[in-house]
Amino acid sequence: MLNASSSPDSGAAFDPKQFLRVDELEAVAYERMTTMAADYYRSGAWGEHTLQWNLDAWEEIRIFHRALVDVSRRKTAVTLLGSKSAFPFIIAPTALHKLAHPDGELASMRAASSRGVPLILSSLSSTGVEEVCAVAKHADVWMQLYIGKERAHVLDLSARAQAAGCRALVLTVDTPVWGVRERDIRNGFCIPAGIQAVNLMRSGAAGGPTGHTGAGLGEALGWAIDASLSWKDLEWLIAKQSLPILVKGVCRVDDALRAVDAGAQGIIVSNHGGRQLDGAPATAESLPAIAAAVRDRACVIVDGGIRRGVDVLRALALGAHAASAGRPILWGLGAGGEAGVARALELLETEFDLAMALAGCATLEDISPDLLRG
Repeated sequence: MLNASSSPDSGAAFDPKQFLRVDELEAVAYERMTTMAADYYRSGAWGEHTLQWNLDAWEEIRIFHRALVDVSRRKTAVTLLGSKSAFPFIIAPTALHKLAHPDGELASMRAASSRGVPLILSSLSSTGVEEVCAVAKHADVWMQLYIGKERAHVLDLSARAQAAGCRALVLTVDTPVWGVRERDIRNGFCIPAGIQAVNLMRSGAAGGPTGHTGAGLGEALGWAIDASLSWKDLEWLIAKQSLPILVKGVCRVDDALRAVDAGAQGIIVSNHGGRQLDGAPATAESLPAIAAAVRDRACVIVDGGIRRGVDVLRALALGAHAASAGRPILWGLGAGGEAGVARALELLETEFDLAMALAGCATLEDISPDLLRG
């Protein structure tokens, strides 16, 4: 086990095996990024309390492991709305991967494909959905969307995603306005020259304004969200699409029920990684009641603070069908490109498999709520 005095050398050539935890990738990645990029990825809203609660909540969940169970053969694979994953995990949508590495989302998707893990592509990605889907040989892509002021653009992007081969759409609903991230304000965050949120370029904007100018996302991409968003807009999008739609950014049971009643086929319990409302509950706190209410009717995924494979086991014991994370993927990308992302996924999967064995679970169905009660 590496300790503080023997942590991976950020100046050395990337050796995946020297990283034993995803947070070791974090330290190296942030040393290799610009301060502006590193702070953009790691920041939370306002005082960053929800950001910290997400982490603390998983660590506080105790596992009452079972004894004398035959776990010599374990099954970790899962299918989520038709998409197969090697273990109950899907990569969360995160913006602008080229801030971490020049290969951006292509490196992330190639690594995901090599590990058999689906990826949710952010609409703020720095690589087009068509290019990302083209390298997704052994794993599916889902497309994350906002419903912005220009509804025609939403339909255009969702049509592009389906044509490119995306298997589901993920509608983020916790962003009527952009959250205030004080690190970004201090750094004067902007999308650097040479990088664009290419999926959000307005149609016909080649050679002209793209909606990317201005300091911070609020100025650069304010048109991409809409404070007037309501349930009728979810119903509108569902009516316009043939792909399954998941609603991301839910922390209340009544909202989860209403989304499923409207036709959503999945719920992602999320607080946007602590980047929107500071004071929102940790996702581990929100998950159990939502899962109890809708898991028999919809796919339930949780993100926010997932850092180890044992957190994935905790999420399933609380009722989720799968867990999701974004920052660990960015850390792998920043530390070592495609190989770094593959290492992050390998660590999470291996830890999950071992956690299953140590908890006395041979199958995913064995990961039941009684593990948390004894």
